[in-house]
Amino acid sequence: MITKDQVLSALSTVIDPDLQKDLVTLGMIEDVEIEGNTVSFKLVLTTPACPLRAQLERDARRAVQVMTGAQEVKILTTSRVNNPKQVEISNNQFKHVIAVGSGKGGVGKSTVAANLAVSLAQDGASVGLLDADIYGPNIPRMLGLSGTPQAENGTKVTPLTAYGVQVVSIGFFVADGQPLIWRGPMLHSAIQQFLTDFDWGCLDYLIVDLPPGTGDVQLSLSQTLPISGAIVVTTPQAVSIDDAFRAVSMFDKLEIPVLGIVENMAYLRLPDGSQMPVFGEGGGKRLEDLTGVPLLGSIPLEPEVGVDGDRGTPAVIASPLNPAAEAFRLIARNIAAETSKQAHLAKD
Repeated sequence: MITKDQVLSALSTVIDPDLQKDLVTLGMIEDVEIEGNTVSFKLVLTTPACPLRAQLERDARRAVQVMTGAQEVKILTTSRVNNPKQVEISNNQFKHVIAVGSGKGGVGKSTVAANLAVSLAQDGASVGLLDADIYGPNIPRMLGLSGTPQAENGTKVTPLTAYGVQVVSIGFFVADGQPLIWRGPMLHSAIQQFLTDFDWGCLDYLIVDLPPGTGDVQLSLSQTLPISGAIVVTTPQAVSIDDAFRAVSMFDKLEIPVLGIVENMAYLRLPDGSQMPVFGEGGGKRLEDLTGVPLLGSIPLEPEVGVDGDRGTPAVIASPLNPAAEAFRLIARNIAAETSKQAHLAKD
């Protein structure tokens, strides 16, 4: 007869490579049931976007079969995003707030933010996207959103939704082409209202698309809510790396951990299968060496990505097999893994 203790003992030999502890100690095993030679249990991941899901399932199944003699192992994999430092503002809960920044404009930061948000939602996470680029709000176009969010029954305003992501942007409230000429206090007030006056509910991830540079919005956001971590987007060229280095330094001074670097437009694929480094090469790795911040991934320069964004359909939806879309999904899962590590360290 297989016992529950035997099953748990077997599963305690399976180590999560990211968190460096076994599945039982981490509380990732629930509802163990045994019927004859069949063992079933629930595997609770720390994020639905876990990049190690298949590996953990495989290792857990093998351990139970080898150590208990079970002929069949049934695993129900689910997830529960936890963070002891989750943010609660005006009845909204944000388990992880992830800022997407860049040292300069034109590096594809908003494209990266939109595709990362949608990728996380596709994996089953509850996701919000805050367009904090007040002077250049591009998220509504990239997600095909229009119209003005409304308050229901005099309560909070309901964010608009696209591809499973709740979205708030100043672009919903100004006419096309209308410039916003605001000073710092107005920017600070807008950011606060985005967080308090809208009904975000409970989100696993709030992705914040920051304006380029190191200005008022970044400072306001850091003063308004705790940020789990930041992503810095760069292109390979030297001037972009210089400015991205400043962005990393800014987050350090604001005591915001930088989860990683994303190298966008890394190379152009040619018809013969070769790669042309249009903006230079190795920039992301150089920035990693300069700062000690890990390179989460490189995204190729694919014309389809820009076309998809202009049409209001992110590449991960419109062109899922495109190498850039595949890179977006991988980077999103790497970010989810990094935030899980941060939450685990905070708990300890």
